[in-house]
Amino acid sequence: MKQYDFEEERVKQEIIKLGAKRVLIQLPAGLKPEGPRLAKVIQKTGALPIISADPCYGACDLATAEAESLGVDLIIHHGHSRMLKYERVPTVYVEARATVSVETVVEKALPLLKEFQRVGLATIVQHVHTLDFVREILLRAGKTVVIGDAGRVNYPGQVIGCDYSNAKSIASEIDAFLFIGGGRFHALGVALSTSKPTIVADPYEKTVYSIDEEARKILKQRWASIVEAKKAKIFAVLVGLKPGQKRLEKALTIKQKLEKTGKTAFLFAIKEITPEALMAFPKVDAYVNTACPRIALDDASKFQKPVLTLNEARVIVNDMSWEELCREGLFEN
Repeated sequence: MKQYDFEEERVKQEIIKLGAKRVLIQLPAGLKPEGPRLAKVIQKTGALPIISADPCYGACDLATAEAESLGVDLIIHHGHSRMLKYERVPTVYVEARATVSVETVVEKALPLLKEFQRVGLATIVQHVHTLDFVREILLRAGKTVVIGDAGRVNYPGQVIGCDYSNAKSIASEIDAFLFIGGGRFHALGVALSTSKPTIVADPYEKTVYSIDEEARKILKQRWASIVEAKKAKIFAVLVGLKPGQKRLEKALTIKQKLEKTGKTAFLFAIKEITPEALMAFPKVDAYVNTACPRIALDDASKFQKPVLTLNEARVIVNDMSWEELCREGLFEN
């Protein structure tokens, strides 16, 4: 996978420095094919590599419990930047920076940005090192360029699946966003959290397009979920058990607010939020997800009952209006 830098030499040096004898390799879905090759790299240090075959959704999903059960000395976590303040098991983060050029696709995006003077930049960790270069291209095209640095994530302009604070911090200063990266997941998050036109420049597919129509469709679907959830009598408030998704205090707060509006609410502890897991509780009418907010949005059609984000639940308890939700974003940051 020549499109990414896996920093093999740094990984080997970290293993040797720590004297690790057993190493757990954790990879998101798109990088999993590299697992066996990376294991061979680690074997050369004399350590025993173990590849985690479980899904990995982000730095919030660190395989701590798995590492402890396997007697692992070190986790090599690929594809994400550090999120947790501390780890129970020593962890090396390999951000897998992309080596693919973004110049052609950014130039290709300029016609779609024609009507926007002030452009905000957003991207994932794989491309944060390209933002200064992208800024220069846009400046030469006569644009005013703004990159958010809200301090909530590791790099200016960076967004992650549950945190768009960098984008939200500059939304009032710009006319549109240019998102650098592959796929629709994070670009949709930018559009939904800022209500700003968002153009995607995908350097892998070499395509450019607007994500706005898809964002509008999702907003309609979310309003339908809220309307349905307002009729619910019994709620389950989901408490995530993954290291970076456990927000018990938030869950307790929304549970109490639901109860004050006459709803019955229970706390459910869960590691993997799947339609199958929730179907085991047929008497529950609706769910509030306090773990990864993207589950409620990206998998909505798979769930038989409404699954709301925290901000959407605030509409149910009259803490927030629909208009405020659209302005503030579906994500609780």
